[in-house]
Amino acid sequence: MDSRRKLTLSACCAVHGLQDGLSAALFVLLPVLAQGFGLSYAQVGILRASNNSAMMLFEIPSGMYSERIGERPLLVFGLLCASLGYLWLATAGGFIIAVLSLFTAGLGAAFQHALASSIVTHSFQGNGRRAALGVYNSAGDAGKLAFTGLFSLAIGMGAAWQQVVTGFGLLTLLAAVALFVVLRLLDVGGHPHHHTHSQAAPPQLGWGIRNRSGFFALAVMVFVDSVVQAGFLTFLAFLMIAKQVPTSLAALAVVLTLLGGVFGKFGCGFLAQRLGVIRSLILIEILTAIGIIIILMAPTGLAYVLLPVLGFALQGSSSITYGTVGDLVHGKRQSRGFAAIYTIASAASIAGPIGFGYIGDQFGLAPVMLAMAVIVLLPLPLSMLLRPALKEHYA
Repeated sequence: MDSRRKLTLSACCAVHGLQDGLSAALFVLLPVLAQGFGLSYAQVGILRASNNSAMMLFEIPSGMYSERIGERPLLVFGLLCASLGYLWLATAGGFIIAVLSLFTAGLGAAFQHALASSIVTHSFQGNGRRAALGVYNSAGDAGKLAFTGLFSLAIGMGAAWQQVVTGFGLLTLLAAVALFVVLRLLDVGGHPHHHTHSQAAPPQLGWGIRNRSGFFALAVMVFVDSVVQAGFLTFLAFLMIAKQVPTSLAALAVVLTLLGGVFGKFGCGFLAQRLGVIRSLILIEILTAIGIIIILMAPTGLAYVLLPVLGFALQGSSSITYGTVGDLVHGKRQSRGFAAIYTIASAASIAGPIGFGYIGDQFGLAPVMLAMAVIVLLPLPLSMLLRPALKEHYA
């Protein structure tokens, strides 16, 4: 790997870690907001969904617009929006302002995944692409781990949540400036006119989907995975509180799960490269279902020990699915392909917390966890649609 590609990947990993870290901080912030504002499980789901709804609405426009002005200005714009959202959240005195500020932060996050994934995909071709995307995905979980860990530590030491959130907002503002400078020096993600005419995508490409049935199967898999991931991480701390764990320690459960996710997203990219996409997906989904049931049933101490293992499977699956986008979408339409997949994931991240929150209000958290264990297995039959699409690509 030459130094320019290494620096490009590092920059994309940094922005991914920051944006995902800000989003994941909500998992440990929500119990604090719920206690402070007197929220129901359904309202907790709405708070989480407000963040993801902005991502869903703007992922595709961001990918399409990048074809006109390049990825770099949009990545910087996303960080600025995320900064504004978290600085606004620090002033929130109730539910409505929290919803609006989290929507603003989610808008910023929408200008990241598809754009950075496209940059990585164009920088790394052949077999190295899936591994590079695995590194990129694991950086997102490293950010999640860092931000949830920092928030939990700061709250445990007596800091007010508003102070911590303000710090996150200011850090993101500085990162926006740094990202602009680095990508400009690398001449990455600039205006498409910088590219040669041979690289311009002809209009007849449309969305550039090579195999529609395979892409549909992949989209459904991503949707189901994201429903369960968002739902589990949103209500994990509440499950631990129901097990009589103090709120400060309940947040640690999320941190441990995300710790496993760091290794899962890194490792599953290589697993798919060695074992194959279909076999890897089947293995990981089954392990996720079993892990959720064990965490629900296990004593508190054992549950904490096993959470990193569950996190490995729960979040590692995305490195397998997202890494497959490049196999099913034309190289000149990568931004659109990733934008479509991330939009589907964002829609699932809206549906998951709201749907599982409603179930939790009506029936309790145990049925919620059991429902997740069943739902995560639904994509397995769809792997049969994905198999011929991958064979066609590598033929």
